[in-house]
Amino acid sequence: MQRVFRSMTAVLAAFLAFAGTARADLSVVASIPPVHSLVAKVMAGAGSPHLLLRNGQSPHDYALRPSDARAVENADLVFLVSHNIENFLAASQELEGGGAKRFVELGEAEGVTHLPVREAVVWKLDRGHAKGAHSHDEHAHGHDGDDPHVWLSPRNAMAFIAAIATVLAERDPANGALYRANAISARQGLEALSKTIAARLDPVKDRPFLVFHDAYQYFEAEFGLMAAGAISLGTGAPPGAGRLTELREQVSASGIRCIFREVQFSSRLAEIVAEGTGARLGLLDPVGSSLDFGPDNYDALMLGLAEGFRSCLE
Repeated sequence: MQRVFRSMTAVLAAFLAFAGTARADLSVVASIPPVHSLVAKVMAGAGSPHLLLRNGQSPHDYALRPSDARAVENADLVFLVSHNIENFLAASQELEGGGAKRFVELGEAEGVTHLPVREAVVWKLDRGHAKGAHSHDEHAHGHDGDDPHVWLSPRNAMAFIAAIATVLAERDPANGALYRANAISARQGLEALSKTIAARLDPVKDRPFLVFHDAYQYFEAEFGLMAAGAISLGTGAPPGAGRLTELREQVSASGIRCIFREVQFSSRLAEIVAEGTGARLGLLDPVGSSLDFGPDNYDALMLGLAEGFRSCLE
């Protein structure tokens, strides 16, 4: 009996020692919900990152609250996609002093594929993809001419995961094995997620549609969807009458059956383009800001996009 007690005591001591080691001695901030989700997957068991963008907001017009500004200032690490997406962090990045680099732009991680920005009002359709939607063979770092919405590709998210685990392990080596194990598990989950989405979208791959703004190119390219154009210019600037006319003509000429609005913006422009065309209105959320936050947010975001596309295009 005494030997059993000593054995149980040893097991408990080992568990407590591990639990103590598992607590990360890091303050970590993540910019937008999908980045926060991927960081949370890797940090599971060691801590939780602080999320900046919440409550249905768009990163294109978000401004740091005082509490978030303090969190960024005090953080050991700040994970973001790129300065082109989270421009609300530009001032903080410019003020960053010497020492270890705190801001980690995951869009520049090794293995991330980049696609060029599509600048035309409507896009020429070619075998299920908008013309020009091709990846660079070389690794693209900080190219302002590239589409910055790189997180909407599960393959890119896998590259994010690897970079997150590497950075966390470097800054917190005591939990390095935990971060690496979590990264392996997260990658396996993303591989399964990608297969699920591909199967769900296969029946609607040949059906053209319009989006509110050109945020979904990586998702389209990975799953063979056929976008025909975007309503809004750039990061949400309102289109002129000529652009709206050209889009309405595209709807008729290309047999477009669905026009997608976004939860972060008014639906009025999508309604104007759709009026009298017979096209339906769908709803998409490219940053998952209307979903629950945490490690499952990225999966819910991607499955939500798949369901949004499928339900409107079917």
